[in-house]
Amino acid sequence: MATKNLSDYDINSVPSAGDMKFGIVVSDWNHDITSNLLKGAYDTLVEHGAKKKNIIVAHVPGSFELIFGSQQLADAKDVDAVIALGCVVRGGTPHFDYVCQGTTYGIAKLNAEYDVPFIFGLLTTDDMQQAVDRSGGALGNKGTEAAVTAIKMVNFKRNLLED
Repeated sequence: MATKNLSDYDINSVPSAGDMKFGIVVSDWNHDITSNLLKGAYDTLVEHGAKKKNIIVAHVPGSFELIFGSQQLADAKDVDAVIALGCVVRGGTPHFDYVCQGTTYGIAKLNAEYDVPFIFGLLTTDDMQQAVDRSGGALGNKGTEAAVTAIKMVNFKRNLLED
């Protein structure tokens, strides 16, 4: 369980995103939560210099669809990174486990198969309060964390190519 604010980071440790292009795929399920994750990611990318025209946002119905949506966005657009944002809240059936495991595996598989980083921004919480706390509440915003990770991973890749 997170014990610190997800949005706390050293702003100076993040390179400029001025010449980077990002895709954000966001689940519409649990919209109140995912719209906050999207705002956190989008605002963070812009804060670090990404041009609004270089941030492509695509919506999918649910978290499991983040896999296909992320793959399609990477195939259709010339992006440097894809951020997948969603929220699954535990319920009374095993559905939670299947969606979380499948989405985690799918995003990991995309990372292994593509030459573009896919950033895992899926909240997997036991209750709605945990989701609220991690989407702009007491523990910050996982969308912000995902955006910072995306910028750093694009920079990581570029630095490897320069050597």
